[in-house]
Amino acid sequence: MNATRSTTKNKRKKQQRNRAIAILIIILIAAWAKWLFFSSVPSTTGTIKPASVLEVENRSETASDKAITISTPTCENLLPDNIYRCTIKDGDNLSAIFANATVDQTTLFQILDADESLLALDILRPGNNLTFTLDKETRQLEKMELFINPAHQVIYKRVDKNTFSYKEIILPGEWKSKSINSEISGSFYMSALNSGLTDQETVNITNLFQSKLNFSRDIRVGDHFQVVRSQQFVDGTPTGQSRIEAIRIFARKHCYTGFLFEDGNYYDVHAESLARAFRRYPFNGRHRISSPFNLRRKHPITGRISPHKGTDFAMPIGTPIYATADGVVKRVKNHPFAGKYIEIKHDGRYATRYLHLSRITVRRGQKVQRGERIAMSGNTGRSTGPHLHYELHIKGRAVNPLTAKIPMAASVPKNKITAFNKRVANLIAMMEPKVEISSAPNDGIKQ
Repeated sequence: MNATRSTTKNKRKKQQRNRAIAILIIILIAAWAKWLFFSSVPSTTGTIKPASVLEVENRSETASDKAITISTPTCENLLPDNIYRCTIKDGDNLSAIFANATVDQTTLFQILDADESLLALDILRPGNNLTFTLDKETRQLEKMELFINPAHQVIYKRVDKNTFSYKEIILPGEWKSKSINSEISGSFYMSALNSGLTDQETVNITNLFQSKLNFSRDIRVGDHFQVVRSQQFVDGTPTGQSRIEAIRIFARKHCYTGFLFEDGNYYDVHAESLARAFRRYPFNGRHRISSPFNLRRKHPITGRISPHKGTDFAMPIGTPIYATADGVVKRVKNHPFAGKYIEIKHDGRYATRYLHLSRITVRRGQKVQRGERIAMSGNTGRSTGPHLHYELHIKGRAVNPLTAKIPMAASVPKNKITAFNKRVANLIAMMEPKVEISSAPNDGIKQ
């Protein structure tokens, strides 16, 4: 009898101990999940920095190498008193911004959920504005407006108690073209900045000619360059968006040329491509499409339109992922829903994204080449199984990566040569005098 009681008592103690261990594990997992949410993917070392997906991006290319300074955001309470407006400044944290606007963290997660297919909140920059509109009685967030620039806004609206949807507003604006003629004094980089080109425009030009021109060895003082740049305006206000229409660099009795054509690619004066061709798939072999690109996809539960802006490929965790074209890594992030992901900016108006990765082998600001391994596939973030979510963006808009027209050829197609030569002639004519016109010479270039 005593033995039975002792056995029963031991079983109870063991059950209590197991319950205590289970509770402790749950607490540790919850703490880890919260910590992970406010953490970022590092470069190649595997350690996690305290800079989260909720940090505001610094404009500098070397921002990832600097210490992150977290500031206390200030939101202005407008009239009526249910509206808060926050102007983003360097070091602001999205979590703190929401708290300052009296919006709880649960709602923040709901907004991030809605933003998963857009990821606009992952690249907040100083000067962007967030406007929060609360319900006057419940003080619950009803609408949040993200003002990126005069031509680009995103509006998040509450659908029900737990869900938000978004609407992206992109205005075409008016594009004004201006020629820049400058002599090289010192380095090309500093000369380009002194001529009025931005840091990003200068980097884009050097990347464009990297296979043809060594900027440190082939360029001398006294050489010169000509550029046609288009800038976007909305109601007379510059949006900060620009593109290079044409470049001519005169160095050591050689003339290096690049002209933007209707397909979004740059070609020299002989209609030969300056960029290497894209590869259609970011992996080797064949993998099943588990979810196709579909901007009108309906959510299986809510029935609402829930755009799927990429193509999902089912594949085992650890499958090597490759860059589909030459470019520069612009984002290396860890998102609560998109998981570990990379964004690469390519020549012209192209960008690619790779989501739900298990391991990332590149860092922000790094140059990569077509076919270079950049990551391993995974199942991170909100995912129903191991797969790669791959996106292709042209001029800031997601397109079907399996059917989109991408630079696959090495030269302008023969049936487009006449149109190309006409555009080149117009751009060269603009380079000679310094003139400004009300709109860029389209010649087939879509805005």
